[in-house]
Amino acid sequence: MDLNDKIASFDPNGLGDINGNIYGLPFDTSEARLIILPVPWEVTVSYQAGTAQAPAAILEASMQVDLFDPFVTDAWKLGIAMKEINQQLKEKSDFFREKAEEYIDQLAHGIDPSQSKATIQVLDQINQACKEMNEWVSKESSQLLAQNKIVALLGGDHSTPLGLMKALAEKNTAFGILHIDAHADLREAYEGFEYSHASIMFNAIKIPAITNLVQIGIRDYCETEMALILADKRITTFFDRDIKQQQYEGKTWAGICDSIIALLPEKVYLSFDIDGLDPKLCPNTGTPVPGGLELEQTLYLVEKLVQSGRKIIGFDLNEVAPGNDEWDANVGARLLYRLANMCLVSNI
Repeated sequence: MDLNDKIASFDPNGLGDINGNIYGLPFDTSEARLIILPVPWEVTVSYQAGTAQAPAAILEASMQVDLFDPFVTDAWKLGIAMKEINQQLKEKSDFFREKAEEYIDQLAHGIDPSQSKATIQVLDQINQACKEMNEWVSKESSQLLAQNKIVALLGGDHSTPLGLMKALAEKNTAFGILHIDAHADLREAYEGFEYSHASIMFNAIKIPAITNLVQIGIRDYCETEMALILADKRITTFFDRDIKQQQYEGKTWAGICDSIIALLPEKVYLSFDIDGLDPKLCPNTGTPVPGGLELEQTLYLVEKLVQSGRKIIGFDLNEVAPGNDEWDANVGARLLYRLANMCLVSNI
């Protein structure tokens, strides 16, 4: 059956077709325009684990997502598919996560890693494993981009999209990052992990093609991160506290969104850590923080970004941890669908 026949025979109002593709959509990865790359990796998480389970949990939850999108006409026809989850990568994450937990426990008890040759070797092994993960992501992303696909990365923890950013930098000479998160993620090699989830933006701004970083919803950060934000003119941070205080004083969210979008160039990469949302929407995420954004509030910002004529060249969704129920995966699946639709529309 060719693509046109698949579209003609598909009922978007029916039950999700459990055919292995996300949302029960009728496309395979050769036909879809946007490919979701699952990365079940969470080696360096510093609080609670579970994000490596997200790709599988979101895939399962996606079958319950209604396909009508109020912002995008016939959204389901645009073409979304998800690559198969790499179980070897998941097993490697589990293995090195155990080593990282032992290492972090030593740090928590005041043990100086530099005084133990064995501990230094473990740290080196973890950093090498994380480097290899990012190289794998970069290779997979580059192959998809070479096929003229749009790539959306589904983590895993927030260390996972660096390889995608590097792949995009090979194809695009300049782009900005719109970063939605509770954390600034500007720590240098946090806890000794060069590719820590808390260091993703510190590592990202080393990429020459990334012209600026605009952060939204930040409410948990350290003094060195604040110093970097103030010192680096490429970084603009809309702290959660400042956003709310402006709203308390009468400024509209629409006006704040206009200020955010004005700072972004024509091409934008969206990096979305789900803990940027109010934790009632993601209670099991790795490092939940009080405050944050509402789901539709955040999607309104992305809608205005698309309406401004800017192109979303790729995106990631990270730090969804399913927990013991389906709530976080439900939220993650719906958010992923809406983001994918807007990304596709921005490229038409």
